[in-house]
Amino acid sequence: MALRPSAERVQRLLEERGHPGKVREFADTTKSSAEAAQQIGCSIGQIAKSLVFRARTSGRPVLVIASGANRVDEKKVETVLGEKLGRADPDYVRERTGFAIGGVPPIGHAEPPIAFIDRDLLQYAEIWAAAGTPFAVFPLTPADLERLTGGRVIDVKIDVT
Repeated sequence: MALRPSAERVQRLLEERGHPGKVREFADTTKSSAEAAQQIGCSIGQIAKSLVFRARTSGRPVLVIASGANRVDEKKVETVLGEKLGRADPDYVRERTGFAIGGVPPIGHAEPPIAFIDRDLLQYAEIWAAAGTPFAVFPLTPADLERLTGGRVIDVKIDVT
């Protein structure tokens, strides 16, 4: 079965960048971390969810690739970024990334974002990221994620005390 156009675009990007992972599409949605983990058969923590924010001063897109098990502490990201974060509405996300919310991959964005990677993803041998649609994912390692995105590894999760 042929991949949807956005998923096919991600597959081509992976091939162009020498990544051996293959995009997998499902009949049911992988939009949430829980849905993706259930479809794949992995832990929620292994889902590398792409969250797009808008840097308030510069307007640049900021991509936070977080473990599906974590909520992002925006203050931690702002400290490293040196700029406040704002919410990115669906139109902003589509315009800046070329993808719809729920299927934003960590690569292939229309405008290259400032990227940060959740340190907690480094504990897994294999992680899974969205592949352009709310039905598609691809496997990779944390090292692959760093190489493919150029993202900076930081602590992003909200501390629960």
